[in-house]
Amino acid sequence: MPDVSALLEAVVGADQVMTGDAIADDYWHDESLTGVPQRPAYLVRPADTGEVAALLSLADEHGIPVTARGSATGLSGAAVPQADGMVVSFERMNAVLDIDDDNHVAVVQPGVTLEHLDAALAERGLVYPVFPGEYSASLGGNVATNAGGMRAVKYGVTRHQVLGLEAVLAGGDVIRTGGKFVKATTGYDLTQLIIGSEGTLALITEAIVRVYPRPEHQATVLAPFPDVEQVTAAVPRIVGSGVGPLILEYIDQLTMAAITGHVGLDLGVPEEIKQGALAYLVVMMENTHDDRLDQDVEHLGELLFELGAMDVYVLPAQSAAQLIDAREKAFWVAKANNADDIVDIVVPRAEIPRFMAKVADIAQTYQSFVPGCGHAGDGNVHLSVFQPDAEMRHKVMRSLFEAGMAHGGAISGEHGIGTTKKRYFLELEDPVKVALMRRIKSAFDPKGILNPGTLFDQ
Repeated sequence: MPDVSALLEAVVGADQVMTGDAIADDYWHDESLTGVPQRPAYLVRPADTGEVAALLSLADEHGIPVTARGSATGLSGAAVPQADGMVVSFERMNAVLDIDDDNHVAVVQPGVTLEHLDAALAERGLVYPVFPGEYSASLGGNVATNAGGMRAVKYGVTRHQVLGLEAVLAGGDVIRTGGKFVKATTGYDLTQLIIGSEGTLALITEAIVRVYPRPEHQATVLAPFPDVEQVTAAVPRIVGSGVGPLILEYIDQLTMAAITGHVGLDLGVPEEIKQGALAYLVVMMENTHDDRLDQDVEHLGELLFELGAMDVYVLPAQSAAQLIDAREKAFWVAKANNADDIVDIVVPRAEIPRFMAKVADIAQTYQSFVPGCGHAGDGNVHLSVFQPDAEMRHKVMRSLFEAGMAHGGAISGEHGIGTTKKRYFLELEDPVKVALMRRIKSAFDPKGILNPGTLFDQ
């Protein structure tokens, strides 16, 4: 048998290869609630694309499973490695290679965090708009999971921002897809195929992403509603009004109390309003001109009252920032309160009221607690499932996914399938589509070394 460690060290250097107990437990898992941590056989930290290509060539030759790792902030278990496998950590490939002001793009390595990229772009008056709620997340991980977040209602998700990729295939071949242009009709769109593939088709070593002018002025409006149906029914009206929200979030009463209480945030809502409000809308808008922003806020306030809001509050900048930050950390609050699982179902936004009514029925049927919030502007509903009985929880989860699909939606809007939602994906998705996906996987990765067990059974 070959000395695999020696072969890996020859590629990246002895100090960038770890085995056994030397691999810290942080590399064993991501942030999924139900994924089981697993220590890999090898951890390697390449410095460039050439080293990644050599590593994959070795892994393919010797049948070593490979799991790519960025910041491991994912919530689907896609970054949980195999016991006999190799984790390729991109923490050293963390450079912003180019900011092209003329073409409004940035070229980044996969280990670049959103925080790092945002700081670099802010100096140029630019912004990369995708923000899934964790600034320590890596761009490579975002591309691999097609990350979304609160700003998707205005800017779309990751796949709308990635113009091109450099990626390494399982055998070590390096390909480039797309470029610094916004359209092309030249064969299959390999860029879009790799985006969201969760490390099962190729390892991303570079990404070309769109960037935008950074608006100087923002305003955040909070509107409590007396029932969930009214607040969710208001969403398509707001989107269609022309105000162009940057963020449009739905938060139910219990989740609002939990996230604001977690950070000690008082939004100044009178107690009588709090008692009568079953849900809230949070609407953030931005503009390059202060006076135009004021006009948009005034128009939005009038519309919210027409749609049944109990009151409308324009939040001070500090309170608004704290609320958005608290909403972004809703997962951590659910985790701290011992949630048993989470879902991120997406449905057409006009279907949210009917879907949420079904969620209430499912929770009651299975005697479970299912509070939630979501990116209402794009129909992405985030739910925390509190049901400790595993068999009962499976029924709840399957029923939620079935309901989402029945309303024209999909199992995951942004977290991905990974290993933790794979069972439901394989049970509920069209088998013809699954079979086609398997053939695509085989074409990219004939020996099945890339993230085996993610999306499909091994």
